[in-house]
This record gives sequence, C-alpha cells and structure tokens, in this order.
Amino acid sequence: MEINPPDVGVLLENPPVRVPKPLPRYTVDEYLALERAAFERHIYLDGEIIAMADESEVHGDISVNLVTTLSVQLKGKPCRVRTKDTKVRSGPVPESGKGRKGLLSYPDIAVVCGEREFHDAHKDIILNPKVIVEVLSDSTEAFDRGEKFQRYQAHNLSLQDYLLVSQNKPRIEHYQRQADGSWRYQVISGLDMSVSIVSIDCTLKLNDVYDRVEFEDEPSNDE
Repeated sequence: MEINPPDVGVLLENPPVRVPKPLPRYTVDEYLALERAAFERHIYLDGEIIAMADESEVHGDISVNLVTTLSVQLKGKPCRVRTKDTKVRSGPVPESGKGRKGLLSYPDIAVVCGEREFHDAHKDIILNPKVIVEVLSDSTEAFDRGEKFQRYQAHNLSLQDYLLVSQNKPRIEHYQRQADGSWRYQVISGLDMSVSIVSIDCTLKLNDVYDRVEFEDEPSNDE
C-alpha cells in the first residue's frame, strides 16, 4: 500500500491565528503504516495525524527519574514499565482498512500488569495500561487534562491511576479510579511529600521524581 506523507497538525504553545485548513483524514491502518516508518512521533486522533512537540531537558530528567524509581520498585513483580515510544490505543476496535475513530497516543510513562493486550502482531500498541503518567508541558497540558484523559477513562477500563507531573514546581496530581467508576482527585506538593500508587504497590517520592531539577525562584512579596 503506497501512501503519501500526511499534512500533520502540530502541537504549538502559541499557534498563529489563521484560517483553518481542512486536514486530510486517515484510517488507523494508514496512520500506522506511516508512523512505523517515521523518525518522529505523531498522535492519531479521529483521522487526524498530529506531530508531537520536542522534549525539554527538564521533561527528560523527570521522565527518566520516574522510569528509574518505578522500575526498581516493580522488579520481580508482574508489571512492566513502558516509556514514551509505546503507543496506547483509546477507542473502539477499528474496522480493518476503514476505521477512523479513536486515539493512539504516546504516554510519557505507562505501567502494564499481567498479560499484555496488543492492538496487532507488531506489539507496539498496548490496550490495557494500569497506570499512566504524563509530564505536563505548556503545549500539551490542555490535551493531557482534557481530551486524552476523557478517552482513557472511556476506553481503557484497565486504567486505575492517572498522574500529571508538573515541570515547574514539585507537584503531582493523582487521579484514582474508584470501585463505582468515579475518580478520586488528589494534589501532592513539596519535595518532602510522596505519592502512593496502591494499584501497583509503588510510592513516588517527589524528591526522587525531581532529582537534578532546578526550579525558578518564586518572586518575593517585596518585588
């Protein structure tokens, strides 16, 4: 199957104001054929292909710290940590060759427990994450809080914990799925604090999560 390169949307912090140009709509199969041959990563959202923003140094440090502390705690347990190169499908099973509904995204961190469920034989798209962690940035924060989390809630019923980690201050927002399907929300702030992820029996110490991260000094009241 020969497919022309897509005109992709780009996640920008301050996009220019212009007349919207209709983007071509691709099937899931067409997206995957392009994505698996691409050097850059793209999100798939209901037929649209969106280029992902570059990673900042702070984002990279926090992500590595998260992978390290989770991997150590999960050693010998039936759970695996997956990083930003693993896709998660959030949507209905696409009709072969025709499906255009759904989200295929790259979480910063995903934890899968027990038997892994995959989209296809390539085994690069998981369906049953138990924990997802996103490191927030200006260009993606609204999407991580909004559309993406809504899709995770609706389609990834295995998901028990969703964590949003700030780059700008020692702060983690923790959503926990409850037995009735609702979500409990908690904010943990301060380097001396920690987050308990009961579903995988892990604890994130904010001092470890933000190791080597320097925060800008907050302005004093005298300024």
